[in-house]
Amino acid sequence: MSVGSTGTEAQESFVRAIEERIRAEGMTPHTVNRNTFTAGAPLDAVAELMKTCTGAVVIALERTYFAAGIEKRGGAQEHPLSETKLPTPWNQIEAAMAYSKGLPLMVIVEKGLKEEGLLDRGYNWYVQSVVPTPASLISSEFNGVFSSWRTKVNQYAPVQLSKSGGHTDDVADWTVGQLLTNLKPSQLWSMLAALFALIAAAFTLGTKLHGH
Repeated sequence: MSVGSTGTEAQESFVRAIEERIRAEGMTPHTVNRNTFTAGAPLDAVAELMKTCTGAVVIALERTYFAAGIEKRGGAQEHPLSETKLPTPWNQIEAAMAYSKGLPLMVIVEKGLKEEGLLDRGYNWYVQSVVPTPASLISSEFNGVFSSWRTKVNQYAPVQLSKSGGHTDDVADWTVGQLLTNLKPSQLWSMLAALFALIAAAFTLGTKLHGH
Protein backbone atom coordinates (compact mmCIF):
# COMPACT_ATOMS: atom_id res chain seq x y z
CA MET A 1 0.00 0.00 0.00
CA SER A 2 1.52 3.28 -1.12
CA VAL A 3 0.69 6.16 1.23
CA GLY A 4 2.79 8.92 2.71
CA SER A 5 2.97 9.69 6.40
CA THR A 6 -0.31 11.35 7.35
CA GLY A 7 -0.32 15.00 8.38
CA THR A 8 -3.77 15.31 9.95
CA GLU A 9 -6.12 13.20 12.05
CA ALA A 10 -8.59 13.16 9.14
CA GLN A 11 -5.96 11.67 6.81
CA GLU A 12 -4.96 9.07 9.38
CA SER A 13 -8.58 8.08 9.95
CA PHE A 14 -9.09 7.67 6.20
CA VAL A 15 -5.99 5.51 5.75
CA ARG A 16 -6.92 3.32 8.71
CA ALA A 17 -10.40 2.83 7.27
CA ILE A 18 -8.88 1.57 4.01
CA GLU A 19 -6.52 -0.74 5.90
CA GLU A 20 -9.46 -2.16 7.85
CA ARG A 21 -11.42 -2.71 4.65
CA ILE A 22 -8.47 -4.57 3.12
CA ARG A 23 -8.10 -6.76 6.22
CA ALA A 24 -11.83 -7.47 6.21
CA GLU A 25 -11.35 -8.99 2.73
CA GLY A 26 -8.74 -11.41 4.07
CA MET A 27 -5.68 -9.45 2.90
CA THR A 28 -2.86 -7.82 4.88
CA PRO A 29 -1.77 -4.28 3.93
CA HIS A 30 1.96 -3.53 4.06
CA THR A 31 3.45 -0.05 3.85
CA VAL A 32 7.15 0.68 4.23
CA ASN A 33 7.79 2.87 7.29
CA ARG A 34 4.17 2.54 8.43
CA ASN A 35 3.78 -1.09 9.43
CA THR A 36 6.74 -2.65 7.63
CA PHE A 37 10.21 -1.46 8.61
CA THR A 38 13.74 -2.01 7.38
CA ALA A 39 17.25 -0.78 8.11
CA GLY A 40 18.02 -0.64 4.39
CA ALA A 41 17.33 1.97 1.72
CA PRO A 42 13.60 2.75 1.32
CA LEU A 43 13.55 2.06 -2.43
CA ASP A 44 15.15 -1.35 -1.94
CA ALA A 45 12.67 -2.08 0.84
CA VAL A 46 9.73 -1.26 -1.45
CA ALA A 47 11.14 -3.45 -4.23
CA GLU A 48 11.61 -6.40 -1.86
CA LEU A 49 8.15 -5.94 -0.35
CA MET A 50 6.49 -5.95 -3.76
CA LYS A 51 7.99 -9.36 -4.51
CA THR A 52 5.70 -10.80 -1.84
CA CYS A 53 2.57 -8.81 -2.76
CA THR A 54 -0.32 -9.77 -5.04
CA GLY A 55 -1.84 -6.31 -5.41
CA ALA A 56 -1.13 -2.61 -4.84
CA VAL A 57 -3.20 0.27 -3.51
CA VAL A 58 -2.06 3.86 -4.02
CA ILE A 59 -3.56 6.43 -1.66
CA ALA A 60 -2.61 9.94 -2.78
CA LEU A 61 -3.25 12.57 -0.11
CA GLU A 62 -2.22 16.20 0.17
CA ARG A 63 1.41 16.61 1.21
CA THR A 64 2.29 20.01 -0.27
CA TYR A 65 0.06 23.05 -0.75
CA PHE A 66 0.66 26.47 -2.27
CA ALA A 67 -1.91 29.18 -2.82
CA ALA A 68 -0.40 30.53 -6.04
CA GLY A 69 2.37 29.63 -8.44
CA ILE A 70 3.44 29.42 -12.07
CA GLU A 71 3.88 26.36 -14.26
CA LYS A 72 6.45 26.38 -17.10
CA ARG A 73 7.61 29.80 -15.91
CA GLY A 74 9.35 31.92 -18.52
CA GLY A 75 8.19 29.82 -21.47
CA ALA A 76 5.58 30.21 -24.16
CA GLN A 77 3.26 27.84 -22.28
CA GLU A 78 3.58 29.61 -18.92
CA HIS A 79 0.37 29.71 -16.94
CA PRO A 80 -0.62 30.47 -13.37
CA LEU A 81 -1.56 27.90 -10.75
CA SER A 82 -3.76 28.48 -7.74
CA GLU A 83 -4.87 26.44 -4.74
CA THR A 84 -2.53 23.64 -5.79
CA LYS A 85 -2.18 20.44 -3.74
CA LEU A 86 0.43 17.77 -4.39
CA PRO A 87 0.88 14.27 -2.88
CA THR A 88 4.13 12.61 -1.85
CA PRO A 89 6.30 11.75 -4.89
CA TRP A 90 6.52 8.22 -3.51
CA ASN A 91 2.99 7.65 -4.82
CA GLN A 92 4.30 8.07 -8.36
CA ILE A 93 7.39 5.93 -7.73
CA GLU A 94 5.51 3.07 -6.11
CA ALA A 95 2.69 3.16 -8.65
CA ALA A 96 5.26 2.83 -11.44
CA MET A 97 7.00 -0.05 -9.67
CA ALA A 98 3.71 -1.87 -9.08
CA TYR A 99 2.64 -1.40 -12.70
CA SER A 100 6.00 -2.62 -14.03
CA LYS A 101 5.55 -5.82 -11.98
CA GLY A 102 2.03 -6.33 -13.29
CA LEU A 103 0.41 -6.01 -9.87
CA PRO A 104 -3.34 -5.26 -9.89
CA LEU A 105 -3.45 -1.57 -9.09
CA MET A 106 -6.10 0.51 -7.34
CA VAL A 107 -5.54 4.28 -7.20
CA ILE A 108 -7.37 6.52 -4.73
CA VAL A 109 -6.75 10.26 -5.07
CA GLU A 110 -7.92 13.01 -2.74
CA LYS A 111 -10.30 15.40 -4.47
CA GLY A 112 -8.54 18.60 -5.47
CA LEU A 113 -5.07 17.09 -5.88
CA LYS A 114 -3.20 17.96 -9.04
CA GLU A 115 -3.73 14.80 -11.10
CA GLU A 116 -0.64 14.10 -13.14
CA GLY A 117 1.67 11.25 -14.00
CA LEU A 118 0.35 7.86 -12.94
CA LEU A 119 -2.30 9.50 -10.75
CA ASP A 120 -4.02 10.90 -13.83
CA ARG A 121 -6.92 9.19 -15.56
CA GLY A 122 -6.65 7.28 -18.82
CA TYR A 123 -4.29 4.45 -17.95
CA ASN A 124 -4.94 0.75 -17.37
CA TRP A 125 -6.49 1.36 -13.98
CA TYR A 126 -9.38 3.39 -12.63
CA VAL A 127 -8.49 6.52 -10.64
CA GLN A 128 -10.99 7.30 -7.90
CA SER A 129 -11.20 10.92 -6.79
CA VAL A 130 -12.69 10.97 -3.29
CA VAL A 131 -13.14 13.12 -0.24
CA PRO A 132 -10.72 11.48 2.23
CA THR A 133 -13.23 10.37 4.85
CA PRO A 134 -14.27 6.84 5.89
CA ALA A 135 -17.75 7.61 4.55
CA SER A 136 -16.31 7.63 1.00
CA LEU A 137 -15.56 3.92 1.33
CA ILE A 138 -19.20 2.89 1.38
CA SER A 139 -20.16 4.51 -1.92
CA SER A 140 -21.30 2.34 -4.81
CA GLU A 141 -18.33 3.57 -6.87
CA PHE A 142 -15.74 2.58 -4.28
CA ASN A 143 -17.38 -0.77 -3.62
CA GLY A 144 -17.53 -1.55 -7.34
CA VAL A 145 -13.91 -0.59 -7.99
CA PHE A 146 -12.71 -2.40 -4.87
CA SER A 147 -14.59 -5.56 -5.86
CA SER A 148 -13.08 -5.48 -9.35
CA TRP A 149 -9.58 -4.96 -7.94
CA ARG A 150 -10.10 -7.78 -5.42
CA THR A 151 -11.07 -10.15 -8.25
CA LYS A 152 -7.88 -9.27 -10.14
CA VAL A 153 -5.83 -9.88 -6.98
CA ASN A 154 -7.40 -13.33 -6.63
CA GLN A 155 -6.58 -14.09 -10.27
CA TYR A 156 -3.02 -12.76 -9.94
CA ALA A 157 -2.11 -14.67 -6.77
CA PRO A 158 -1.77 -18.21 -8.26
CA VAL A 159 0.04 -16.81 -11.32
CA GLN A 160 2.54 -15.02 -9.09
CA LEU A 161 2.93 -18.18 -7.01
CA SER A 162 3.79 -20.15 -10.14
CA LYS A 163 6.28 -17.53 -11.40
CA SER A 164 8.06 -17.29 -8.06
CA GLY A 165 8.29 -21.07 -7.70
CA GLY A 166 6.46 -20.77 -4.41
CA HIS A 167 4.21 -23.30 -2.81
CA THR A 168 1.09 -23.45 -0.72
CA ASP A 169 1.15 -24.54 2.90
CA ASP A 170 -0.63 -27.77 1.97
CA VAL A 171 2.03 -30.35 1.04
CA ALA A 172 -0.59 -32.29 -0.89
CA ASP A 173 -0.74 -29.42 -3.39
CA TRP A 174 3.03 -29.40 -4.03
CA THR A 175 4.50 -30.61 -7.29
CA VAL A 176 7.34 -33.16 -7.36
CA GLY A 177 9.77 -30.34 -8.09
CA GLN A 178 8.56 -28.32 -5.11
CA LEU A 179 8.83 -31.39 -2.86
CA LEU A 180 12.44 -32.02 -3.95
CA THR A 181 13.33 -28.34 -3.61
CA ASN A 182 12.03 -28.16 -0.04
CA LEU A 183 13.69 -31.36 1.20
CA LYS A 184 16.79 -31.07 3.35
CA PRO A 185 19.89 -32.88 1.98
CA SER A 186 19.58 -35.64 4.60
CA GLN A 187 15.90 -36.12 3.75
CA LEU A 188 16.68 -36.23 0.03
CA TRP A 189 19.36 -38.89 0.47
CA SER A 190 17.06 -40.94 2.70
CA MET A 191 14.32 -40.76 0.09
CA LEU A 192 16.71 -41.78 -2.70
CA ALA A 193 18.04 -44.68 -0.60
CA ALA A 194 14.50 -45.88 0.04
CA LEU A 195 13.70 -45.57 -3.65
CA PHE A 196 16.76 -47.61 -4.68
CA ALA A 197 15.90 -50.24 -2.06
CA LEU A 198 12.36 -50.46 -3.44
CA ILE A 199 13.65 -50.87 -6.99
CA ALA A 200 16.12 -53.56 -5.88
CA ALA A 201 13.40 -55.42 -4.00
CA ALA A 202 11.09 -55.26 -7.01
CA PHE A 203 13.90 -56.57 -9.28
CA THR A 204 14.64 -59.44 -6.89
CA LEU A 205 10.99 -60.37 -6.64
CA GLY A 206 10.66 -60.28 -10.41
CA THR A 207 13.68 -62.57 -10.78
CA LYS A 208 12.26 -65.10 -8.33
CA LEU A 209 8.88 -65.13 -10.03
CA HIS A 210 10.57 -65.62 -13.38
CA GLY A 211 12.52 -68.54 -11.93
CA HIS A 212 9.30 -70.30 -10.90
